[in-house]
This record gives sequence, C-alpha cells and structure tokens, in this order.
Amino acid sequence: MAIQTTYTHARAKLASLLDEVTQNREVVIIKRRGNEDVALINADELTCILETAHLLRSPNNAKRLLSALEKVRKASGTPQTIDELRNEVGFE
Repeated sequence: MAIQTTYTHARAKLASLLDEVTQNREVVIIKRRGNEDVALINADELTCILETAHLLRSPNNAKRLLSALEKVRKASGTPQTIDELRNEVGFE
C-alpha cells in the first residue's frame, strides 16, 4: 500500500521518504492542495512498469505473453536447459 503524505510533510521529511522509496520499494503519494497529487516511485520499479506497459501495448504480443504465463502456471511446459533451448531455436 502506498504511503500518503502532504506536500508540507514531504518537503520536511524528503530524505526519509526517499529512503522508504529506495530501501523498502514503497510508493509515496504526495497530496497537493489545489493541484494533482504526485507519486514518488523507485526508478527501477518505474522502468519495470514502463517495460511491461510497452510489451502489453500490442494485443498480439500481450496475448502471446499471457498465454506463455498461463502455461507456466499450469506447468504444462517441459523444462529445458539453455543448451536444449539453443538447439531447438537453431543457435549454437
């Protein structure tokens, strides 16, 4: 769950809020009177979110990825070593 705070409190406690974001992967929502709220999020987390959004943007790619995920969850695939996979796709 995200930490919610006011702009005034965030300004006074910025260093500790940044530590929460980086060390504990917390998201901090900063409430601003008369303006839209903003969020502090770890840069790595944001990168992952943006990459996921990019991969799921294409309906065909999203369908393929979600199908693969479902197969893994059902354990219907056969585990392969890296060498087996390379041979299967023609890399040597």
